[in-house]
Amino acid sequence: MVLSFFLLQSSSPSNPILGFLPLILIFGIFYFLLFLPMQRQKKQQQKMLSELKNGDMVTTSGGIVGSIVSINADDTVILRVKPDNIKLQVARSAVSALVTPESGK
Repeated sequence: MVLSFFLLQSSSPSNPILGFLPLILIFGIFYFLLFLPMQRQKKQQQKMLSELKNGDMVTTSGGIVGSIVSINADDTVILRVKPDNIKLQVARSAVSALVTPESGK
């Protein structure tokens, strides 16, 4: 009796779309939790790089903090690094963030 019950359940046809539904749901969750925020962050980074101007304090991906002296046509930036006012030429894409002056200091 129990064996025939299991045989009846396993032989019933199922919708093939229901088999892919968990996979589609997982892909949707990954898109909204991972890919969409990464795309937004990339757009913000590109916007920040395009709006750089002389005098901005920036941090490079290597951790160097300096102020922009000039921006060259070949997508390089010349930074003045304190305390010795050394000038470094770095790629514009190496700039990772703008340094905002703290209001308390």
